[in-house]
Amino acid sequence: MHRKFEEELKKWKEDYEKPLMLIGARQTGKTFIIDEFCKNNFKNYIYINLDKENDIVNIFDKTIDPEKIIEQIEIIKNIIINPIDTVIFLDEIQVSERAISSLKYFCESEKPYKIICAGSLLGVKINRFKSSFPVGKVTIKNLYPLDFEEFLMAIGENKLIDEIKKHYKTNEPLISSIHDKALLLYKKYLVLGGMPSIINDYIKNDFNIAHVNFELQEQIINSYLADMNKYTENTEGIKNNQIYTAIPKELARVNNIFKYSIVDKDARKIRYESSLEWLIASNMILKCNLALKNESPLKAYSDTDKFKIYLSDSGLLRSLSNLDYREIMLDKNEMYKGVLTENYIANHFYQEFKELFYYSFDKYEIDFLIKIEGDIIPVEVKSGRRTNSKSLNEYIKKYKPLYSIRISSKNFGYENKIKSVPLYAVFCIKK
Repeated sequence: MHRKFEEELKKWKEDYEKPLMLIGARQTGKTFIIDEFCKNNFKNYIYINLDKENDIVNIFDKTIDPEKIIEQIEIIKNIIINPIDTVIFLDEIQVSERAISSLKYFCESEKPYKIICAGSLLGVKINRFKSSFPVGKVTIKNLYPLDFEEFLMAIGENKLIDEIKKHYKTNEPLISSIHDKALLLYKKYLVLGGMPSIINDYIKNDFNIAHVNFELQEQIINSYLADMNKYTENTEGIKNNQIYTAIPKELARVNNIFKYSIVDKDARKIRYESSLEWLIASNMILKCNLALKNESPLKAYSDTDKFKIYLSDSGLLRSLSNLDYREIMLDKNEMYKGVLTENYIANHFYQEFKELFYYSFDKYEIDFLIKIEGDIIPVEVKSGRRTNSKSLNEYIKKYKPLYSIRISSKNFGYENKIKSVPLYAVFCIKK
């Protein structure tokens, strides 16, 4: 299964300067993509799982000197490590804080050691690092669930990708049969989401969504909930669990600005804020802040106390909401389809822009503000073909943006400085 992140790995190999740390939620495919890359791009490859190899963890407990670490690994594994043509993959590195600290010294070593590492909840580990984190000595990258473009790649729809990109540039409508096909695939993606295991299952079942084992999504959610208890204090794990499982309710409200009272009627910010931060750092949820001004930089003008939260994957949201896949495929639940759609847009925008903002003015609200080539662009999201929106019209009247984007199930088009982008073409929106 091709991932666009493979290009990042190739750049890292060609211009190697620092160890690479890959951050991402559990089961997004971190281990698989690194393992395949190392096997195919290096003469010698050493895989070490620190969650299972306590003898290697003990080495880091005793020393963080690269020469001594390599020497001890050679003895334990009975191998010779040539730093010129060998890559070492330290998986589940969050297990050893000392192993993370050692990356600084691997970076500074005169020998060209090539270290790549990954692990679950690394974002949380970094935020709560007790030792000296190797700032500036590690290249940190994020891996997310497959986006819709990667989903199309996985099912062999490369020609459709090219056609969508072409029409995104020209704003010319696709012929109706191709447009309808792309919308159908989008609906399937909305149900499946981007976790590799569920997409692999869809492919193995001859692209028949009725035969997909949706219990795989439940298993991922259960593994997330288990992590909340495994890697936190008991009380924090419970609060993390409460927030995570409350997200379907939070998003279903008409005004879905996050309220702690939806998590628990007696909940207060002071009690739950650290749990919310834990979930954000884990990449299990995404935070979308209110922009107080529609000016650059949006982050400087954001209100971090007024925000929305989204799940990291639309398929997991469908599963957590206990929504039957047929309700989406057959358009039986338009209201919650809108919730999944907004979550899907948030997933893509976060991957592309690394931050999320919405905007409120007078009595109106704009779903997202994004910055494209230095311009602040308002984005309106619709799950169906009905695109009437007073909010976007009022925004255009008041602020006169260079142009606006309306995302819906309608075909490509451009009218009155509004760029119409079909739901399946969101991956074309780049910064």
